Amino acid sequence: MRAKEISEHLAQRAEDVAKHLLPAGKRVRDEWHVGNVEGGKGESLKIALAGEKKGLWFDFATNEGGDLLELWRLNRHTSLVEAVKEAKQYMHIAEPVFAPQRQNSYSRPSEKNLGESQLNSAVKNYLLGERKLTLETLEKFRIKSAGRDIIFPYWRSNALVQIKKLNLDRDAGKKKIIVEKNCEPCLFGWQAIDGNLREVTLTEGELDAMTLHQYGINALSLPFGGGTGNKHKWLETEFDRLSLFDEIYLCFDQDETGESTAIDLVERLGRHRCHVVSLPHKDANECLQQGVTREAIQQCFASAKSCDPAELKGAETFTKAVIDGFYSEESQQGYTPPWQKSHGKILFRPDELSLWTGINGHGKSQFLGHIILSMMQQGARVCVASLELKPERLLMRLARQAGAVSQPSRAYIQAIHEWYSDKLWIFNVLGNTKTKRLLDVFLYARQRYGIDVFVIDSLMKCGIGEEDYSAQKQFVDQLCDFKNQHQCQIHLIAHPRKGFDESKAPGKMDIKGTGSVSDLADYCFTIWRNKQKEEAVQQAKFSNTPICSALAEQADSLWICDKNRNGDWEGKLGLWFDPASFQYLDSTQARPKAFVDFLAWSNNGDTANTANTTRDIQT
Repeated sequence: MRAKEISEHLAQRAEDVAKHLLPAGKRVRDEWHVGNVEGGKGESLKIALAGEKKGLWFDFATNEGGDLLELWRLNRHTSLVEAVKEAKQYMHIAEPVFAPQRQNSYSRPSEKNLGESQLNSAVKNYLLGERKLTLETLEKFRIKSAGRDIIFPYWRSNALVQIKKLNLDRDAGKKKIIVEKNCEPCLFGWQAIDGNLREVTLTEGELDAMTLHQYGINALSLPFGGGTGNKHKWLETEFDRLSLFDEIYLCFDQDETGESTAIDLVERLGRHRCHVVSLPHKDANECLQQGVTREAIQQCFASAKSCDPAELKGAETFTKAVIDGFYSEESQQGYTPPWQKSHGKILFRPDELSLWTGINGHGKSQFLGHIILSMMQQGARVCVASLELKPERLLMRLARQAGAVSQPSRAYIQAIHEWYSDKLWIFNVLGNTKTKRLLDVFLYARQRYGIDVFVIDSLMKCGIGEEDYSAQKQFVDQLCDFKNQHQCQIHLIAHPRKGFDESKAPGKMDIKGTGSVSDLADYCFTIWRNKQKEEAVQQAKFSNTPICSALAEQADSLWICDKNRNGDWEGKLGLWFDPASFQYLDSTQARPKAFVDFLAWSNNGDTANTANTTRDIQT
């Protein structure tokens, strides 16, 4: 919860809070009167207990005022963070609490690497002369120098977290930047901002954060500049510290990179509190160099644009996307399946819900596992809620598929799991789970780690009765809202009704429960095993006779698409199953392929067991 939300809760109980903090005061009509924030005698401080201003206070003796959370902070002589914690305890507010499962072991840089005790003339002339910064600003941010290097120390809570060096000279026009290795990615400038303010600005560079500070604006800098994806690794470690801010201003470079950076961060920081600032020049420091006044900069912030809901756009904004949809294959965003025959037919896009079904034992979860490995290879971050299978069993199956061997060695398994380190997360619950808890965790995973592919296996394990059609529809509605709002894709496995036998593949009309489940999905898929062929093969082995050629040429499995909302193709694709690797193949001539480079790990001393597969592995 943001500080603003805590304050709104306090305002609802304004009189109780006033009595709790300032017991020496008294009620006068619809106000609480007391001497000061300490609770002294007098009536100069007044708290509104009713009406539009309920929960607001003002001290007419000091000309100070604010909401009840600010009053709590001043009364208790504490920080905003502690005030929020105490206020939540007072109101018995319990929020979902998550701790990052991946506790990375970061190194702390030595203060000995901070360079010279005093700024040398070269760095000082550059920052004061060309960049127009002041000595007061440099001291506030604790800027150092070493030869031709500017040293930017990243301090947080009086601890040195990172050191970044920027050389004054350029190499073919490119900046020469050095950062300490294995240090925690964090924002620059915590040492200079007022931690009790409830709004903050993010910039692309340290000089811009320092410039905005000079303009009187609370600012932090991204550690890796503008961009998307892994450029925002810092958000994993700064997520909690940023969570309290009511307003976050994004003041990035006025170019395509700055625009894409803002789009990426708005989704993860929260659309409701983000505002995008437009500047008259490329960045904040260029504004300073060009003589833009403090008043002009503050006006830019006052007119910053809030980020409209993704659902509300003028039709003209889609012009390029429509043209690209007709003429540019490269513009299609999403992940392709691992089979060549499916390319051009199936594309797993952001903001899509895919529904998967199949007869029990026909391999729908296993098939989807093969697909998500391919997605991870293409850059996807995946979270799997395998509610029917223990995590270790799921990961054993994935290890066979990832390594393309029936029994990977210990070292190879370790290599596979290292490959997973920034690609795969597990929702660790076996059995029924509450839908709200599942979506709470998914939201956290999306915002903190940038996960963009979610798998739920299966619908029947989400705590909803088979006959509770209303709850089923409501949950799938929530999944659709989630994938649309957060630009991610969701894969939901659902069981079909029992058929007479296994000779006929079920379809979208055969899924258990309400028909709304398939109605709301973008894709509907069925996985079907050719049991007739399997039985014929077993019989042929037993009797030592060949099976008929027509049956032998049939595929081992069918991947059936009977709904494709955003594409033209619906139909069936035949695939052949490799029992050693659990992989599905394009043809009888195709061979399994390792997703984690088997040969590279072998050359590094890995002794993966290849005796359990009858084929060479193409990596």
